Amino acid sequence: MIVGSVLRGTVQGTWNSVSTSLNVESDENPARIAALIRNAKRGCIAENLVVQEVPLHSKAALNGSPLDLEDILT
Repeated sequence: MIVGSVLRGTVQGTWNSVSTSLNVESDENPARIAALIRNAKRGCIAENLVVQEVPLHSKAALNGSPLDLEDILT
């Protein structure tokens, strides 16, 4: 969800939840499929980015010169 105003500089993206869905067709033992899915989820960088709080470091350049974002982002 996006709240605030782009024109006023108060825009902020927020989210309440993320859902995933996976359909598997296999004759394999359900316990082995569940273990495979657990391992895949634990190793998924995108999924872990959503569930773990990590620092975000941003940088930008304008015409090849660094652009200071710190005053803007704080």
